[in-house]
Amino acid sequence: MAFHSKNATYVETVSLNIKDLNRSIDFYTKMIGLTVKRQDDTRAELTADGENVLVILNQVDKERTHRRASGLYHFALLLPSRDDLALVTMHLAANRVPLGSADHHVSEALYLNDPDDNGIEIYVDRDPEQWIWNDGEVHMVTEALNAEDLLKDRPDPSDFKGLPKDTIMGHIHLHVNDLQKNGEFYTEGLGMEIILNFGGQALFMATEKYHHHIAANVWNGLGAPTPEKGSVGLDYYTLIYPSDDALNEAVSRLTALGYTVEKHAGYVLTKDPSGSHIRMQTQNIHN
Repeated sequence: MAFHSKNATYVETVSLNIKDLNRSIDFYTKMIGLTVKRQDDTRAELTADGENVLVILNQVDKERTHRRASGLYHFALLLPSRDDLALVTMHLAANRVPLGSADHHVSEALYLNDPDDNGIEIYVDRDPEQWIWNDGEVHMVTEALNAEDLLKDRPDPSDFKGLPKDTIMGHIHLHVNDLQKNGEFYTEGLGMEIILNFGGQALFMATEKYHHHIAANVWNGLGAPTPEKGSVGLDYYTLIYPSDDALNEAVSRLTALGYTVEKHAGYVLTKDPSGSHIRMQTQNIHN
């Protein structure tokens, strides 16, 4: 998990607006395999290791305002090993959870939706030494996952006792309304590097030469509407910086570019040009 520590800037927590807290807790604990760290009547914090919060659920009254709005495409939980992905696959299949899957060359992934149609990816990285780079861009594809090879050891779904404690938030993938504008925000502002420009339709961005910590696409259409505040979907996500200096430099860049930043206790709040809210923090103060 070297791409999510030390010098990297990475996503750690994703906060979601959902309609029914009990229904969502049931799904995220029984199907996904997270556990509840804290909970009240309208909010729950979910974790894999009992300490670090990966997903926050907020019960809201507003429905999703537009089916093709900007906001969350999916958040992605990164597992420690391929054996873990095999077991999760068998567990979800045994519970008849509708699944998609893909081999991206850099990773192998499952795709599903929560009860409110928030997108989820569960994946495992291939050894970075196997990644292919062409002129500074990583080679990524979307091909069929070799399920026969993944499941060759026939893991027993009853062995699934929850996600491994070393599970982390691997990345977030967003719908945006303008690729160039959002690319400027994430690179010149937040400090990400473009790792792959996918045909002018999607940008994969990261630090420390990861395949992506943040991705953005225009697959919901150029000019996709911004969701109404407090409606079902993405609430915010946290972006962790390696130091106070790195965070302050990002704030200065955003301000110089004309983006709004608000300083709060423990974090700085900003939003991308498509309306997705980001809490910028440092490693020593989160959670």
